[in-house]
Amino acid sequence: MQSRLDWALEPIAEMSAAEFHVWQALLEERSGMVVSEGRRVFLQTNLSARMREIGAADYSSYYRQVTAGPRGAVEWSLLMDRLTVQETRFFRHPESFTLLERYLAQRLRHEGIERPWSLWSVGCASGEETYSLAISASEVLRDCAAVDRFGVTGTDISLSALEKGRNAIYDERRLEQVAAPLRERYFVSMPHNRAQVAPELVARVCFAKLNVLELASAPLAGLDVIFCQNLLIYFRRWRRREILNRLAERLAPGGLLVVGVGEVVGWQHPDLVPVADDQVLAFTRKSL
Repeated sequence: MQSRLDWALEPIAEMSAAEFHVWQALLEERSGMVVSEGRRVFLQTNLSARMREIGAADYSSYYRQVTAGPRGAVEWSLLMDRLTVQETRFFRHPESFTLLERYLAQRLRHEGIERPWSLWSVGCASGEETYSLAISASEVLRDCAAVDRFGVTGTDISLSALEKGRNAIYDERRLEQVAAPLRERYFVSMPHNRAQVAPELVARVCFAKLNVLELASAPLAGLDVIFCQNLLIYFRRWRRREILNRLAERLAPGGLLVVGVGEVVGWQHPDLVPVADDQVLAFTRKSL
């Protein structure tokens, strides 16, 4: 007998090539996300699941619903929650955080900390990277008087992912790469194999919705650190470069930009200097 879950995952109907191309174009126009032919089943399955929930008869009628007026904007937001990948974990790429802590420690030694550090997690999903940045900054500052002189912003296109970040409660498996001393300092154990980020760390973090196609109007500038990892892979090469150019503009002099390894090749910016590290793709902005 077919289970209810199997039934829910079945597409309402096979998506025609024309329908697939229409949805491809809409997703890229609005979010920059490129859905390749290899992810056609993924798109079809997720569209079908949402269409079944709201009683949309076919892909064309659902397309009209998503693109029509204020209600369409709400439905589009709900659909994006389905289509954006949110599976991540704390300290997902440990080498990046080792580099970050080395960078922050060097700045602390040479410059002190006259103003709070400002860090940004771009495409933060459910907040694991955002809090990882906060833990790293807190660790560097832990033995000095300026222990709380930093703030971290996490931005993402998915409202449901951002809400998870604000709740700051995670399955223990997301903490597999968090060292035991850090778990003790920055997390509170909860029932059912879950953990909550310590309130004093949550107080240093904020989350906001942002489409990376709208970086030009983002109210973020003078950042000391920007992490943009596991995001650019969803965009065309020319758009990856465009996004990185926008991020470079947001860095403060001497600031650090960390990008996912292999997500961009050959990109250069006149104001940035590559960091010499075989395991991390990173740049610093030239000082004035």
